[in-house]
Amino acid sequence: MIIFARNLVAKDFWLKLFSLVLAILIWLTVYYSINGETSKSPWLALLGRPADETVMTVPVRVPIGGVQTFSVEPSEVKVTLRGDPKLLKNLRNDDVRAQVDMSGVEVASGLLRPIQIVLPNGIAYTHLSPDEVEVHAAPKN
Repeated sequence: MIIFARNLVAKDFWLKLFSLVLAILIWLTVYYSINGETSKSPWLALLGRPADETVMTVPVRVPIGGVQTFSVEPSEVKVTLRGDPKLLKNLRNDDVRAQVDMSGVEVASGLLRPIQIVLPNGIAYTHLSPDEVEVHAAPKN
């Protein structure tokens, strides 16, 4: 019985260790792929896979209308985009829009409003910083 237990561990030890490490790497790759965290997988970064996330700085636009013009603070937001690496590579600054809906608002001194992101098909945003802006109103001249 002792010989059997010793051979179970010691015989072909390096082959067994290699198989164990390979099984763990395969399991981690499948786990990250199923959970949609492929860009955060350390194994894919080691393989040189291109990142499928990018960060862009986008100006915040306020639609013009009514009797007042609006300004926002801050005037730019950082958007983390996720999508196909080919789509992200060909993305222009004009393709991503950050806007504030001011419909029905007449007085906006220090009003906090959420930012809406408009993106092309096949691209989504995962993070927006900041996610709302302070709106100030000034009468039109």
